[in-house]
Amino acid sequence: MRLPDSPLLQDFWPALATAPTAALLLDYDGTLAPFHIDPAEARPYPGVEPLLDRIGRLEKDRLVIISGRALDTLCPLLRLHVQPEFWGCHGRERRLPDGRHSFTPLSDTAQQALAEAESWTATVTALGGRVERKPGSLAFHWRGLAPGHQRALERDLETRFAALAQAGALQWHAFDGGIELRAPGCNKGQAVRQVLGELGEGACVAYLGDDHTDEDAFRALAGRGLRVLLRPKWRATAADLWLRPPEGLRAFLARWADIRERVR
Repeated sequence: MRLPDSPLLQDFWPALATAPTAALLLDYDGTLAPFHIDPAEARPYPGVEPLLDRIGRLEKDRLVIISGRALDTLCPLLRLHVQPEFWGCHGRERRLPDGRHSFTPLSDTAQQALAEAESWTATVTALGGRVERKPGSLAFHWRGLAPGHQRALERDLETRFAALAQAGALQWHAFDGGIELRAPGCNKGQAVRQVLGELGEGACVAYLGDDHTDEDAFRALAGRGLRVLLRPKWRATAADLWLRPPEGLRAFLARWADIRERVR
């Protein structure tokens, strides 16, 4: 697939070719991999991992995966020869390529609120939903349910969230296929800002994402790099460019690798 003949890309590729360093930042679910009812089965699109390996081998560049998943469920899904930098739980967890790991702790009130929300599990599963437990959040999934059942589950969760004893200790975040109750203080935008702060002068940066949670990252990158919305259907976004997966993703990764492999 050819990439769109966009003026933004016409400016971006020459900048990438001459930049002393570069960083490619990517979401996982919906971006590198199609959504799956069972998140453990959400493997990357065919052909994506070899392209990521090419980019991961570039000595002057950084490959960074920024996901809402917990790292213990995210890292095994990418079978790469060269380990990238991982951010999990919307930036609460970080694992560097050398294996060093860091975690931003939760407040006591957030932990108490998550424990209360954990008690909703039986009702959620009875309504057909699924619960994903992460450090710092609980995600309630309804992907695959009939629309009426989805709405019934969402209404039940809205009612319970409104009555949560520790008001303000958790934030409600909608995503494609469910909602997440998340302790405040971390989001993908903060992860992007930290990576930007660590890059040297003149670095060329791009972020690819699909979901509403990626909007924080797009806003953080405003004026600092290329922001790409990667999803089958257009939606309102702060991104600069829209590509459809998987063809658009593979074409973008291949062009990035081709250009940066020629940089000396």
